[in-house]
Amino acid sequence: MAVRFPFARTLCLALVLGTTGLAPAFVVPALAQQIEPPPPPGKQKKLPEAPSKLPKVDRSKNLDFLFGALKAAPDEASAKHVEARIWAIWLQTPSDTAALLMSRAKTAVDAQKIEIAIKLLDSVIKLRPDYIEAWNRRATLYYMQNDYGRSLADIREVLIREPRHFGALAGLGMIMQEVGDEKRALEAYRKALAVNPHLEKIPDQVKALTEKVEGRDI
Repeated sequence: MAVRFPFARTLCLALVLGTTGLAPAFVVPALAQQIEPPPPPGKQKKLPEAPSKLPKVDRSKNLDFLFGALKAAPDEASAKHVEARIWAIWLQTPSDTAALLMSRAKTAVDAQKIEIAIKLLDSVIKLRPDYIEAWNRRATLYYMQNDYGRSLADIREVLIREPRHFGALAGLGMIMQEVGDEKRALEAYRKALAVNPHLEKIPDQVKALTEKVEGRDI
């Protein structure tokens, strides 16, 4: 199906790579999301990263605090700083095996071997169905293949586990917009912005869709 707005594919990849200030299930970093390596000493402070091992209760409290900070961020730079920390927590792998499979999936995507990447993510999900980012990344790859049914199914799994996943919500909006369901697209975008008011491009889509779906104010 033709793309209904030109930024959709680019935004999808940016959500996967974590370059827009977002992160659909996606499809938020999904495959290549990484925090940038630290700059040379004395030039710039390194972004804080989540600990490699974090108890579940502390992880939840950390996310609650960070989502609050994201909403309250006074500017774009502050928002990106907080968002990077959220992604760092989301990307913590639950096991060494899962981490290895995720790394191989990224390598496969870099080599344009999407089917192999999907099979690797299948293995991660089978091994650790609680690991949100495996669902998120696979949703992105299905989206890139125009397999909206499977992408939506994976987005649903992400949002069941983390309703605040702004990348998944943005991805849901993109798919709904592409299939012509503008009302549901608007709803998904609004939910994404409610979690992360600093998402790029999404406010413009909300404005355009609001005028189409709800009409202009008189």
